[in-house]
Amino acid sequence: MAEFGFNEHHQNEVINYMRFARSKRVLRLKTIDSCFEELKDSRLVDETFTVDEVREMLDGLQAVVRGEVEMELINTAHTNVLLLRQLFSQAEKFYLRLQSDISELENRELLEQVAEFEKTDFKSTDKINQEISKPKLAPLNEGGVSELLNKEIARLQEENNKLKARLRSIESQAMSALDEKTRAERALKDLQKVQGEQQEINSLEDTVASLKDDYERSLSANAASQKDLQENLVSARHELLRVQEQLSLAEKELDKKFQQTAAYRNMKEILTKKNEQIKEIRKRLQRYEPSE
Repeated sequence: MAEFGFNEHHQNEVINYMRFARSKRVLRLKTIDSCFEELKDSRLVDETFTVDEVREMLDGLQAVVRGEVEMELINTAHTNVLLLRQLFSQAEKFYLRLQSDISELENRELLEQVAEFEKTDFKSTDKINQEISKPKLAPLNEGGVSELLNKEIARLQEENNKLKARLRSIESQAMSALDEKTRAERALKDLQKVQGEQQEINSLEDTVASLKDDYERSLSANAASQKDLQENLVSARHELLRVQEQLSLAEKELDKKFQQTAAYRNMKEILTKKNEQIKEIRKRLQRYEPSE
């Protein structure tokens, strides 16, 4: 087994497994042989058979053989799983992780080497290693291997501690960076708020300046308009006085002209007579009024 790289202990373990597999294979082959013998003894009693009878016998034999072979293949797969379970359990006790290459299971060269080993070395070592037949795989108790494993475990633990310390440092840096990010976001929001307020102030200042310009223009226009109004008012007053004076003169002139007319003199005489009559009537009335 030198070409497989096994030491003597592992070589003996392989031999034990191959012995187990060979015993199972021989037992299954005997079962298959018995199926054929049973067919011969139970069905092949006549000298001639029809085609249907031959086909029926072969179908029945095929079903039996197929069942036996399938059962053997299933048992072989399950047995291999149990063997791997033992190996992995021992490896996990020493914090090891075993790996397998499934593609190597179909390596024809290695399969031929195993077959050659079974033909030659297996038979020669079968007599020497009769006493090596353990039901369970023995744990690794070699001092050198244990020491190496302990050193590897210590190294891994030290590396794990370093990684934990580094992780804590990274977490601390991440928290600091997160705090910095939070402060930066808050400062950015404050800056944006101040910029918004500044923009609003600038807008208000522009509005105030525009209103001031409008007010100044309005004041200038009002001053000019007020001056015009005052001038127009003075002119209107002068015109009013002139018109009133002309009207007064016209009234006096009209009154003078009216008094000089015959109608005015007649009307004045009538009014005088009427007034005298009214006075006479009042006197008469006073006579007839009872004294208080």
